[in-house]
Amino acid sequence: MLGIPFVLIVIFVLVIWDGFVTVQQGTVAVVTVFGKYQRLLHSGLNFKIPFIERIFRRISVQNRAVELEFQAITIDQANVHFKAMLLYSVLDYQEETIKSVAFKFMSESDFLRALARSIEGGIRSFVATQKQAEILSLRKEIVEDVKRHLDPTLDQWGYHLIDLQLNDIAFDEEVTRSMAKVVASSNLRAAAENEGQALLITKTKAAEAEGNAIRIAAAAEREAAQLRGQGVALFRHEVARGMAEAAHEMQEAKLDTSLILFSMWTESLKHFAEQGRGNTIFLDGSADGMQHTLKQMMAMTQTDMNNKAGKEK
Repeated sequence: MLGIPFVLIVIFVLVIWDGFVTVQQGTVAVVTVFGKYQRLLHSGLNFKIPFIERIFRRISVQNRAVELEFQAITIDQANVHFKAMLLYSVLDYQEETIKSVAFKFMSESDFLRALARSIEGGIRSFVATQKQAEILSLRKEIVEDVKRHLDPTLDQWGYHLIDLQLNDIAFDEEVTRSMAKVVASSNLRAAAENEGQALLITKTKAAEAEGNAIRIAAAAEREAAQLRGQGVALFRHEVARGMAEAAHEMQEAKLDTSLILFSMWTESLKHFAEQGRGNTIFLDGSADGMQHTLKQMMAMTQTDMNNKAGKEK
């Protein structure tokens, strides 16, 4: 008789034990009754009807990540290898959202397979419209295109794609080698163009400097020649004025003006002797030669005096 109450107590404890359910933080439990959705159990200690309500699935509402590796083909038939990281989560805590997550797919692995294939298909369709040289610069555009087309589908499944990162984009070895050659040749061409521009600038500046130097030298020479001419003209003017004044004084003193010419002749001989420095200078030192020279100088003086008198009239 004592065994029956003990058995009843054990059964009662088992029933009570089966009725209490603990749901982990960040997890939602889906409860069914005879295979039909009944309600949700949130995190913490919950109670369900023993042997009637069953935990169909525990769904994590935390962020989850998965890595993908696949390849795509560009419009110019180049194979592109992608390594991507997906970050996704349940859309929200709403009952309808959780029901979609729980019953749209047989298991979470089926959902991950569908998600991965959808992302691969979106990336392949985008890459198929681009050339290989453009792919590396289109990471952001690829991600935006995939999210734009995939978000409506994920909303129906009860999920949200938080982030898609393309961690690695690589080409086949032959394509990579050829692209490296193209980059190297482009760099060489750019270097040659820069070097040519630098050489052109150097030559141009040198030519400009040489031209400026020639112009400056020519201007200086022209100015020097002008100054020399002005000096010679001034010297001649002073000589003529001095001779005119001396002749005038000689006339007032009633002396022969030829003495002036004689004095100039002797002074010239003295200058030749002092400044000759060993050079040989041939002069006609005879009386006839001196007389001939004096007559020429007197004729020149007389001509200057006549010209001056004509101007004064």
